Amino acid sequence: MMKKILVWDWPTRIGHWLLAASFAVAWLTGESEAWRLVHVAAGYTMAAVLAFRLFWGVAGTRYARFSAFLYTPRQAWAYLKGLLRGEKSHWIGHNPAGSYAIYLLILCGFAAAASGWAAYRENAAQWLGELHEGLAAAMLTVVVVHVAGVVVSSLLHRENLVKSMLDGYKSGRAEEGIASGKMLWAALLLGLAGWAAASAFLP
Repeated sequence: MMKKILVWDWPTRIGHWLLAASFAVAWLTGESEAWRLVHVAAGYTMAAVLAFRLFWGVAGTRYARFSAFLYTPRQAWAYLKGLLRGEKSHWIGHNPAGSYAIYLLILCGFAAAASGWAAYRENAAQWLGELHEGLAAAMLTVVVVHVAGVVVSSLLHRENLVKSMLDGYKSGRAEEGIASGKMLWAALLLGLAGWAAASAFLP
């Protein structure tokens, strides 16, 4: 029997929205010298959230672990073709296409943060700044595709994926849900993100 079950724990949900917010702030302040420290703070926050996500991908709850969404490219392609044909499918955790968006966001995020850190060093080569801008643009592209996929999937499958990433609940069998939202780990994530952001303003 299908019912509302808890799928996304607090660290996964908070990390998701912190990543979205920090990237948005970093993108919007990237060209402003006056907002440079805010840009750096957003970049540090993004890197901290991604670092926690790597840890949570191993130690987190059932659907947060990387082992729960290790799909092959063939599976992702089959999912996308089904989506284009309007086929209905229900996934408790991340769907195959969404899993690759997560991988790309993590890779692009770390690369953008590292190149940004290098570009802001004194006497940094110009190509580092250009690389940083290119990686940020690549990450934005992944974000746009990811958002489009969420919208299309939500409409075709009649499942509000945005809402589920807010409240943590989806439709499924009772035994498929997770037992706890792991609030204490979420508090640790928030503390880590706050420390990372504040460090940009320290001498």
